[in-house]
Amino acid sequence: MDRNKPFNDLPPLPPSLKLETTAVLKKTIEARSQLAELKGSVQSIPNQAILVNGIVLQEARLSSEIENIVTTNDELYKAASDERLATDPQAKEVLRYREALWHGFRSLKERPLSTNLFVELVAIIKGQNIDVRRVPGTKIGNSRGEVIYTPPEGESVIRDKLSSLEKFIHGDDELDALVKLALMHYQFEAIHPFIDGNGRTGRILNILFLVEKGLLDTPILFLSHYILRTRASYYEGLRQVTESSAWVDWILYILEGIRVTALETQNRVNRICESMDTAKELVQAKAPKVYSKDLIEVIFQNPYCKIRFLEEAGIAKRQTAALYLRTLEELGLLQGVKSGLEKYYINTALVDILSK
Repeated sequence: MDRNKPFNDLPPLPPSLKLETTAVLKKTIEARSQLAELKGSVQSIPNQAILVNGIVLQEARLSSEIENIVTTNDELYKAASDERLATDPQAKEVLRYREALWHGFRSLKERPLSTNLFVELVAIIKGQNIDVRRVPGTKIGNSRGEVIYTPPEGESVIRDKLSSLEKFIHGDDELDALVKLALMHYQFEAIHPFIDGNGRTGRILNILFLVEKGLLDTPILFLSHYILRTRASYYEGLRQVTESSAWVDWILYILEGIRVTALETQNRVNRICESMDTAKELVQAKAPKVYSKDLIEVIFQNPYCKIRFLEEAGIAKRQTAALYLRTLEELGLLQGVKSGLEKYYINTALVDILSK
């Protein structure tokens, strides 16, 4: 194919070849098994917000990093603790990704995945009104400035292909949902419907699809870390599908990503739970008058905790809340850091777990 010519002949899904080979079926079973274990682990935790808040924030950072939008954990957690005080533009963009993810997750309760939702997501990510591409000239290049792919052009063409993708997503076929996810992800990236934000929107669609299909209850599994580690393989896989219909290799890549990421996420969930138990036991033993279940949950929901968070949770009024946080700092559970007029109490153990 001519890489400089718009791929308006991008065929609809599913491709007309055998996809569920023996290797694909084996890898699908492995990925599904690991996903089920993760789902069960998360369901066993009463307050799932403890896990979701931190993990979603890291996903927002990593997914944005794939697009060379880089911010530090310090800037990000400060911005997340109070978006009104956010000054770093890249941290703000990462927070918009998180906002888009939650918007999509809430929307699934009322409507299925659709082109309209895709547009809403990218508009939130970019912080501006944005719609399907109408102007020609979009090309995908590599680091050497070479054109490696030209997506379809023409608003009506793009909308037709998105409509076809919707029908595939919700179609009643015999393909396993994880295989469909791999196909869906390629197709969305190949359509490349927006001027910007396609990669981040596509990665949000991955997790929303898993939730919509009942494979997960909460948005807690994300492929961004895996894609960052295997970036060359990711882009090569996309290219090979486009140019050689190498669907099976692409599906195997995505299935392995799901399996690995589910395992890593479960390990992270276990470490967070263990860290919470350690903190609970320490406070109960060393500062029983300060201890409460809600206090422990607040410092694990907010890696950079502030006095206001304890007040808003109804744990204590300002003066007492400040005493509680200072006590936890003295116990070594938190690290107090002054930044301008703000005082943050950093849960260093949690930040370490989330960052790896």
